[in-house]
Amino acid sequence: MARLPLIDPAQATGDAKRVLESMPNAINIFRMMAHAETLVKPVVKLGGAILSKQELGAKERELLILQVAQLEGGAYEWNQHDPIAIGVGVPRAQIDAIANGDINSDAFNTAEQALLAFSREVTENVRVPDAIFKAVHAHFSDREIVEIIFTIGFYMMAARLTEATETDIDPPAGMKVIDSIQDDKRS
Repeated sequence: MARLPLIDPAQATGDAKRVLESMPNAINIFRMMAHAETLVKPVVKLGGAILSKQELGAKERELLILQVAQLEGGAYEWNQHDPIAIGVGVPRAQIDAIANGDINSDAFNTAEQALLAFSREVTENVRVPDAIFKAVHAHFSDREIVEIIFTIGFYMMAARLTEATETDIDPPAGMKVIDSIQDDKRS
């Protein structure tokens, strides 16, 4: 049971009401975010941009999200993003390797290993040793590196929100979340 009540979309006000009513499926993380009425709209917008408007590839994004969830103990984020990772083509062997903390697994290519090593350093230590930065920069553009850092930070925040409030884990929305964001981009 969550430590704070989930906001009922029908009872929400202001931006929180507009955000929750605009969602095809207001999953619990958004209902928890709605307590911060003036922040929920920009936070959801940033999350949508991370999921749909980056140069960084969808597979790489999902590897990052799962690794952050694994490192931070973000059970809610893992539950939601495991099926999304499968939906964008991440092999189960890679998901299992991340679950086991094995970023050097043969399931990953050199670029993915560099990405995950970089992500681990950003998540656990903030500062990144030169060798790890150079390795990731050999595979990812300047823009992608900044997007990687934003993705890590966003999902660290999400994990902290859901874990500190003990947000109830609901069934995964899966690719419906991605599809709804893509639909919003067309309109």
